Amino acid sequence: MSRAELEQVQLERLQQTLGRVYRRVSYYQTLFNKIGFDPFELTSTGDLKNIPFTTKETLRIAYPFDMFAVPLREVVRMHSTSGTTGKPLIVGYTKNDIDHWTELSARVLSAGGVTQDDILQISFPYGLFTGGLGFHYGAEMVGASVIPSSEADIEDQITIMRDYRTTALVCAPSFAAILFDTIQEKSISPAELALSKALFGAEPWSETFRKEIEADLDITVTDNYGLTEVIGPGVSYECSEKAGLHISEDHFIPEIIDPETGKNTLPGEEGELVITTITKEAYPLIRYRTGDITRLFAGTCPCGRTFVKMGRVSGRIDDMIILNGRNMFPSQFEHILTDILDKTPNYQLVIDRRDKIDMLEIQVEVSQDFFSDEIKNLDKIEGSIIKEVKEKLDFYPKVKLVEPRTIKRLMKGRRVVDRRTK
Repeated sequence: MSRAELEQVQLERLQQTLGRVYRRVSYYQTLFNKIGFDPFELTSTGDLKNIPFTTKETLRIAYPFDMFAVPLREVVRMHSTSGTTGKPLIVGYTKNDIDHWTELSARVLSAGGVTQDDILQISFPYGLFTGGLGFHYGAEMVGASVIPSSEADIEDQITIMRDYRTTALVCAPSFAAILFDTIQEKSISPAELALSKALFGAEPWSETFRKEIEADLDITVTDNYGLTEVIGPGVSYECSEKAGLHISEDHFIPEIIDPETGKNTLPGEEGELVITTITKEAYPLIRYRTGDITRLFAGTCPCGRTFVKMGRVSGRIDDMIILNGRNMFPSQFEHILTDILDKTPNYQLVIDRRDKIDMLEIQVEVSQDFFSDEIKNLDKIEGSIIKEVKEKLDFYPKVKLVEPRTIKRLMKGRRVVDRRTK
C-alpha cells in the first residue's frame, strides 16, 4: 500500500474511532467537550495533537470497565496487564477485535519466517497475559503446527523441543536466556534440535544477545513489540532485514514525544512512544503514552513493506533510575557490561542510600572460568566496569562479580533492586 493510500485509510478509521469513543466512553466525551474538540470535524490525522494524552493512570481510575466502548455482552474475551508497574488493567475484545488481533500476530510470525511447514512452540503464559493466546491464534492462521508449551518447566520445554522437532520458538528473551543456559549445561548441540528460528517479545533485549543466540544455536532471531493495553503482540515486528520494527499503521497511529515536555520530537529522535488505536472496538485508546523509549524512522524497506519502523525499545520511563540527581536506564549499564565481557551477562543493579548519598552496586554473573583465573583478572574486570560507568554515566559504582545462577532471572527485564524506599 502506498503512503497516500495508507494515510487515507488511517484518516477514515480515526474518524470512526473518535466518533465511537465520544459517543460511548464518558472519559473521552468529557475530555473532548472540555477542550472544545469536535471529533466529527476531524480533517487530518495531525489534528490528534490537539487531544491530551491518555495515561496508565487514566486507565487505573476507569478500572474495571469504564473505558470500554461496547456493552459487556459484546465483549467475547478479556485479558489484563501483568501489574508489574501497578494495579493490573482489564482489556476487552469484541469478535472483530479478535479477528484483527489474529491477523496482526500472523503478520509478526510471517515476517519472522514462520510458515505452514513449521512446528511452533509457544512458551508464553496462556491466560490473562496476552502473549500465549495472541500468538496461538495467529499461528493457526498461518497454518503452523502449534505446541502450547506455555509455562512448562524448563527441562520439559527442552524435551518437547527435541522430541516434537520444534522448528520455531516464541518466547520472552529472559526465558530464552534460561533455555540457552540449560541447553549448554546439558551439552545439547544445535544438530540435536530442529530449531531454525525464534521470535522474542515482551521485554527489551540487545543486539549482542541476538548475535549470541543466533551463533550458538544456529537459528535466526527476530524482535516484535506489543502491549496489552493497545492489543497485545502484533503492534510491530521485524522482517528478515532486522533493521527496525514495522508498525502496523493500518491499525495504529504512532507518535514519539519528549517524555518531559509532551511535545512531539523531530523525525528520528528518541522519545516516548504514543499510540492511537484506529480499529479497536471494545477498548480503543487515543494518544496512549506507552512509557516505552524508542524512535521512528521512515523509508523504503527491501522487504516491500511501507509501514514506518520503530527502533528496538531501549527502556521504559518507569525503569529510569535517578542516582544523586542523574537520570540513567538499566539498558545503559547492559551496553557497558556487554562491551567489556563480549556477551550479555545476567546482572542486577542494587541501589541503596547512606548518609543521604545514593549508592549503586552492580552484581554481574561471570562464568566459572573467571574464578579459576588469577584474582588480578577479576580485579581487572571490576576496574574496567567502574571506569566505563564513570566515563559514560558520571557515577562511581561498586562492582560485585558472582558465579552463574546466583542472580535470579526475572520476567519483564526487572534488573533493579531499589532499597531506598524501604
